[in-house]
Amino acid sequence: MAAVTAPKQDRSRATRQRLLEAAVACLAEHGWAGSTVAVVAERAGVSRGAAQHHFPTREDLFTAAVEYVAEERSQALRALPSRDRHEAVAALVDLYTGPLFRAALHLWVAAANEDQLRDRVADLEARVGRESHRIAVEVLGADETRPGVRETVQGLLDMARGLGLATLLSDDRPRRERVVAQWARLLDEALA
Repeated sequence: MAAVTAPKQDRSRATRQRLLEAAVACLAEHGWAGSTVAVVAERAGVSRGAAQHHFPTREDLFTAAVEYVAEERSQALRALPSRDRHEAVAALVDLYTGPLFRAALHLWVAAANEDQLRDRVADLEARVGRESHRIAVEVLGADETRPGVRETVQGLLDMARGLGLATLLSDDRPRRERVVAQWARLLDEALA
């Protein structure tokens, strides 16, 4: 019987993963208003019933999706091959300039206006924010026991979020690359 159970669990995990990835893509592309469970299920290639089996509510689906992709991104950041500051700063900025940030932003805006989402998204953002800070400290090789280092790392993340917001309106890659290079230089001095 175990041989039958394992493939069923694998299929269930695969379905869940497809739903989570489809939810983030839909949220990034269509916003909260245009992202329903039915739209996500269709994109994932599963029935609406299968989607609701894994995620009973729309809020469950979208908060789990943002959390899932944030964890995937965190693992990728931890796997950076070197401690090169420029590469680390660029990777951290990329957190805020891609579809995950766009999806999260749509979720934040919806949470500002929908009571059933507000507490869940605030909790999710606090956890993702703490994890992003921990990863930034790790990939930058920062020593937070030194005065000002914690604030410097947080400043980098706040700057990256600002660049992410600017990217929503236009892709100003050359400007962003200059800002990343300058922050890497500043961090070399501040964290040396």
